Amino acid sequence: MPLTRRTALLSAIAASRALAQTKPNDQYPDAAPYVPAPPEITEAMLKLAGVGSSDVVYDLGSGDGRIVIMAAKKFGATAVGVEIDTDLVHESRETARRAGVADKVSILEQDLFQTDTRRASVVTMYLLTKTLDRLKPKLIAELKPGSRIVSFSFPMSNWPPTKVEEVNGRRVYLWVVSKDSK
Repeated sequence: MPLTRRTALLSAIAASRALAQTKPNDQYPDAAPYVPAPPEITEAMLKLAGVGSSDVVYDLGSGDGRIVIMAAKKFGATAVGVEIDTDLVHESRETARRAGVADKVSILEQDLFQTDTRRASVVTMYLLTKTLDRLKPKLIAELKPGSRIVSFSFPMSNWPPTKVEEVNGRRVYLWVVSKDSK
């Protein structure tokens, strides 16, 4: 579905507003800037992946924890956030506690490139394409066939998505891992 000029302009405005809220990541300054996804996008990502109570959702670069908290609270999933920023880790844990889902949500303070994702049935990400491309071989090697990967705004190069949805002029991408994924 081609972007119209209006949609492209609205996306550029939204991106510039989001960048104003960006918190720098000293270790990976160009890999995963902290830009919170809007609630309607968070919900759309989880719905597109078909998240349910039997799923284990990993959010790589989980920021303030909004995706993992919604996965647990609204969809009944077990969820793991992976975040390298200590302040965001503390904020996420406190928000999960206040939301009443601390028993279903874990926030790991670690490097997303070093995280073992083998338990995940769903992986969500709001990362730049070049970061997604770096993660792709790791995810394909670790995730079981049938696992779902969802990305907001950015696709992976050289791996056509299984499905793309547009939400308020922004794209959400879904890939399903198969034994033939490369």
